[in-house]
Amino acid sequence: MKLILNASRAALIAGLVVATATGAAIAASSPADSHKHDHAGATELQLDHGKKWAIDAPLSRAMGHIRKAVHERLEDIHTDRLAAGGYRELAATVNEEVAYMVNNCHLTPEADAQLHLIIAELLEGATTMEKPESGANPRSGAVKIIGALDNYAKFFDDSSFQPIRH
Repeated sequence: MKLILNASRAALIAGLVVATATGAAIAASSPADSHKHDHAGATELQLDHGKKWAIDAPLSRAMGHIRKAVHERLEDIHTDRLAAGGYRELAATVNEEVAYMVNNCHLTPEADAQLHLIIAELLEGATTMEKPESGANPRSGAVKIIGALDNYAKFFDDSSFQPIRH
């Protein structure tokens, strides 16, 4: 039952992420601003005028927890020894931390739009790990999450966050 609730919550959050990112793309492409923004801007991660995006404490906390959960299982992920239950536990952690981010982070609208792209990657990975019976390899979900963590380190200014070496 709890797994179903997590999947439902992930689907709801994913819908909100897509709706918000779509709204940001529409706003960014208004005629008055069309010379400043290319239309792919809201669908691709970008730096803030050459600098990493500012973060807040809740975002740092949540991303740190996701990193820790992945790092603890990294050896088993790399060697393809992590059992289905381990992938589901990791997915649950990702879903919980994404929910925490959504409820507690207060970023600028521009930084928030960029964060939503990373959240979408995290949720896609979590969904893949939750449902191995769908034919998707749960390991590919973990790889997607590791990619999202790498992107977070590249695009967000979190001095306490260390990318996972893999």
